[in-house]
Amino acid sequence: MDGLIIGLDLCDAYTRICCYDREKSWCIPTVICRKKDEDAWYIGEEAYAYTLVGEGIIVDKLIKMVRKDGTATLGGTKYEGLDLLKTFLKKILKLPMEEFFSDEVKQLVITLQKVDGKLMDGIMYCADDLGIPRDRVHIISHTESFVYYALSQKKEVWSNQVAVFDLSEDSFHYHELKIQRGLRKMVVMAEEQALEESFNLDILDTPSGGKLADKILSSCAERLLQKKLFSSIFLTGKGFSNHEWASDSMKILCSRRKVYMEPELFARGAAVKGMDYVQEKTSFICICQGRLHSTVSMRVLHKERENQLIVASAGDNWYESRSSVDLIVDGQDYVEFMVTPMDPKQARLVKIPLEGFPKRPDRTTRVGISVGFLDEKTMAVVLKDKGFGDLFPATTAVVRQEVML
Repeated sequence: MDGLIIGLDLCDAYTRICCYDREKSWCIPTVICRKKDEDAWYIGEEAYAYTLVGEGIIVDKLIKMVRKDGTATLGGTKYEGLDLLKTFLKKILKLPMEEFFSDEVKQLVITLQKVDGKLMDGIMYCADDLGIPRDRVHIISHTESFVYYALSQKKEVWSNQVAVFDLSEDSFHYHELKIQRGLRKMVVMAEEQALEESFNLDILDTPSGGKLADKILSSCAERLLQKKLFSSIFLTGKGFSNHEWASDSMKILCSRRKVYMEPELFARGAAVKGMDYVQEKTSFICICQGRLHSTVSMRVLHKERENQLIVASAGDNWYESRSSVDLIVDGQDYVEFMVTPMDPKQARLVKIPLEGFPKRPDRTTRVGISVGFLDEKTMAVVLKDKGFGDLFPATTAVVRQEVML
């Protein structure tokens, strides 16, 4: 197969990168530095090394910088956070390309702890500059990466619920998935929560701090795992690179279930998802952060037969989900959507009035309908008057509305 399928776990502290079906992986501190006396850039440990000897100026927390439209001044030149991230990504992507002698990226799936439109727009801009076509670049949440990683394992690993404890430098997160069976297509429901019991990893450097961390993890495990049937538990993040401090916690976690240490879990899951894009087929529907939780449809008549026109489906990536259609209204001055969550009993109708549209006879108004999403819970709808041929010319009438799903 030509080209690499790359999974990239992009975080403020470390970035992990791996390729589908390849063993070698990389873990690089998410920092970049510019040499003081020349336009030369270095990332990761090299960046630290040049800074330590006074030859470079370092910048960290690149993700936070992009989210806040931040800048950094290096060598008298001010750089946008987005440009620094672009340079960082360009250099880190060279690692697998040089290692595996490939200059083509077949699919790049970037996974983030938290997905939001602004950061995703920025990353796509970086991909444009790297020369990777947009249809080969995808951005998913850690939760979705976890789902794809777990379901790529043997069935005994995910036959019941599965959980992940992610203990990183600046946060403590818990992810959980369960499978809904009995439907025409398997549905995987996954949730994530930031744990309030987060602690700084520096406390693990002392015996007393390790005991405190063990007590915190034990408390979280008892609270989150009780009364549920788990097949397996995964532990990931720098905090679990050495788990000797977690002796009591391990007894709780390992009770009647298997526990796996997987530092590259999110990057590996992203690579699995990349292979899914290549094959253009998915064996299940994933409902999690970054995915739509409801199906949006419209009731239409086609050749005098009533049909449901699907605008967006539950499980679609909200950032990539866009659709446009022209419809002719008949006997109504509004456009109506059906929003159906995973529980069909909670389905509801949403009517958007055609305010400002000219009054015309039935079946003489063509409406251009464009649908996109601001996040997994907010649909953005634009309705335009396209008229009806020469008899009823189009006007500038436009209706814009956001719909909560």
